[in-house]
Amino acid sequence: MTTTLNIRQLGRQPYETVWRQMQQFTENRNADCADEIWITEHPPIYTLGLNGKPEHLLTATNIPILPVDRGGQITYHGPGQLIIYVLADLKRLNKGPRQIVTLLEQAVITVLAQYGICAAARADAPGVYVTDKKIAALGLRIRRGCCYHGLSINNAMDLTPFQHINPCGYAGLQVTQLADFGVDIQNHELALPLVHQIIQRIAL
Repeated sequence: MTTTLNIRQLGRQPYETVWRQMQQFTENRNADCADEIWITEHPPIYTLGLNGKPEHLLTATNIPILPVDRGGQITYHGPGQLIIYVLADLKRLNKGPRQIVTLLEQAVITVLAQYGICAAARADAPGVYVTDKKIAALGLRIRRGCCYHGLSINNAMDLTPFQHINPCGYAGLQVTQLADFGVDIQNHELALPLVHQIIQRIAL
């Protein structure tokens, strides 16, 4: 059994392309397959989780809407948002889904603190928040004891599309990003400490 963890820099890729690759990777992996972390960014798209309700899209836009197999409701992905997908064998790691969600939330909180942003998780709503504004969203799919999907963190993006939805199904929920706090950083730079924190926590 290997403990190797592979990191893949995908650049900007269509959401559905990467999603199908995650499904295929998870379906084909075996007990000796290394876990992977995928770093990416997507063109504008709304994704609707397994229990997603269409009414959380408040106004029609020209942004495509894609039903997907993660947990949660509707969210938005677009340029300037860092996406970290975690493809891990939870049985091998001896971790449950809630532990992985908490691990990802704490990794984000630790990294934001490095940039002077005080953030926190909420027991009633997965994700990471700065005061009452959401800065990172999380959603996972568990299949055959393995997880895929992961987290998105708003870095420096156009937040307008969030105004057309109830983000993650919460009416009136506001969103924020690192740029709003004067942090000027590229996605690939932000990915470095975030992936480091995730790897450290996965190994515990």
